[in-house]
Amino acid sequence: MTQAAKNVAVLGSTGSIGTSALEVVAASQGQLCALALAACTSTEALLEQGRQFRPRWIVVSDVDASARQDWTGLPRETKLLAGPDALRSIAAAPEIDIVLTAIVGAVALESTWAALEAGKTIALANKETLVMAGPLVMQLAARTGAKIIPVDSEHSAVFQCLQSGRHEDIRRIVLTASGGPFRSHTPDQLAHVTVEQALAHPTWDMGPKITIDSATMMNKALEIVEARWLFDLRPEQIEVAIHPQSIVHSLVEFIDGSVIAQLSPPDMKLPIQYALYYPHRQPGISPQLDLARSLQLDFEPADRERFPAIELGLDAARAGGTTGAALNAANEEAVRSFLAGELDFVEIVPLCRSIVEHHTFDSQPTLSRIWEVDRWARQEVTRWVCT
Repeated sequence: MTQAAKNVAVLGSTGSIGTSALEVVAASQGQLCALALAACTSTEALLEQGRQFRPRWIVVSDVDASARQDWTGLPRETKLLAGPDALRSIAAAPEIDIVLTAIVGAVALESTWAALEAGKTIALANKETLVMAGPLVMQLAARTGAKIIPVDSEHSAVFQCLQSGRHEDIRRIVLTASGGPFRSHTPDQLAHVTVEQALAHPTWDMGPKITIDSATMMNKALEIVEARWLFDLRPEQIEVAIHPQSIVHSLVEFIDGSVIAQLSPPDMKLPIQYALYYPHRQPGISPQLDLARSLQLDFEPADRERFPAIELGLDAARAGGTTGAALNAANEEAVRSFLAGELDFVEIVPLCRSIVEHHTFDSQPTLSRIWEVDRWARQEVTRWVCT
């Protein structure tokens, strides 16, 4: 008997993760169906995706952007929806089997929360959801039976490696990092980094916000917090290693000394496909690792003086509570200010630490309290930048 297609909602379908996900869907030979596509303001790209994939729903979270777009040519069977409420509604729709959350930033938390309440399988490509509200998210998933399958290359690697042993036998996990474009920069060189230099990542093709996070290593800080909640680990069980080739995506060491690693060329289609087909594997469209050629794999400790974001991430993982929400909001606004030319590169992480240290800490926040901290942190960054 032929297995029914899995209906997928791709939230953030016009970004780098979303477009890669649609490549996976297109190559699935009908095993995956893009039933809903959603974006914020990239309406022209969304229209083209609608024409190609003919989903049941197209969702534009920005109402004004939707109103400005000429939707002539959208397939007759595709229904256009607009606004944040529509995004949450689609995430919880009974017809959807898997919700791929590829929206960048804190805004993804609301739609992910709706999908979790509905007991969906979440292909999680958004770090901020667990950074902001990790304990609440994991408790909700446990209560509703929702499954969270990580899509971040590092967390997907850890997730895959953990199939080799029991949780209680984990000694540590090691998240790898390319080191970004400034791995060997001196403090003086870092002080003069331009936006153009920071956006030139050596191995990955990502959106601007995530690329800047990679350059500051704030992406590792967020990944540390995410891993702490996703895998139910103690902060001291999480380490970071620099691996410039981006072939080993993470490692898990068990108490007997065995180290399991997941290797593949740096291409996001592999972890996306793994999440969409889980627990099964299928022939993929990602580049294959060619072991017939010489291959060098280098590892080095992460320099916490050059990249203080790593220590900040560990501190946030230790503190829990509202710390992750303050850190994430401060970083989002600091990156926005840097991209706008309002903040120097080397000011991003110290500003984030200052916001974290001065926020009113709550060890067991509600979701509404998390959003209060998020708003406060953003206002503080704006005030700091403008003074």
